[in-house]
Amino acid sequence: MNVEDILQELAQLPRTTFGISIPELRKTARKIARQNYLILQDNTEFETFELRLLNALVLGYARDDLPNLLNCFKRFVPYVNDWAVCDTLCQGFTIARRFSQQVWDFVMQYRNSRQEFETRIVAVVLLSHYLNDEYIDRVLTVLDSLYTEKYYAQMGVAWALATLCAKYPEKCLEYLSGQNNLDATTFKMTIRKINESFRVTPEIKQQVLRLRGLK
Repeated sequence: MNVEDILQELAQLPRTTFGISIPELRKTARKIARQNYLILQDNTEFETFELRLLNALVLGYARDDLPNLLNCFKRFVPYVNDWAVCDTLCQGFTIARRFSQQVWDFVMQYRNSRQEFETRIVAVVLLSHYLNDEYIDRVLTVLDSLYTEKYYAQMGVAWALATLCAKYPEKCLEYLSGQNNLDATTFKMTIRKINESFRVTPEIKQQVLRLRGLK
């Protein structure tokens, strides 16, 4: 499959009021991943949302050696400029579950970033693939250290902590009620996200709501 084939196929996809439908993007992404997953990254500037989302899906479906996939992930990061592409990329990058430490080390290069979506990438990768007994304490330490002056970074950390609360409620409560580095906005977002979650028990929600006045 060459560049012209891909562009022609994209042009023929059915349109919705929001652009190309997600099911069609997924279908095309699987096809690209099977044949030549590098074709978009090597031949486009990702000038549209659909192309960025398509590449995020492709990187999740692609099968290759880990260093090659990590290199493609890194090359794509500068094009991640909205939450949908960010979250699709991070949640779909399931190779993190096979190579946990290697992907962890890779993602940590963005831990001290001051870029909004690089921070969100860290948060969403952690909530998607590292909420387990082996990594949970490290996850909390990293989330506490992220730079969250911008909205989508704040929301990424809040989402990660709300997801963590569903799996490790006591650890989350201990963290939120103790000395943490969350800014006031991210703290309030976290409380709200936990309260909105269907996975957190009413009892835990009540305890979390009592913490609202701490910041």
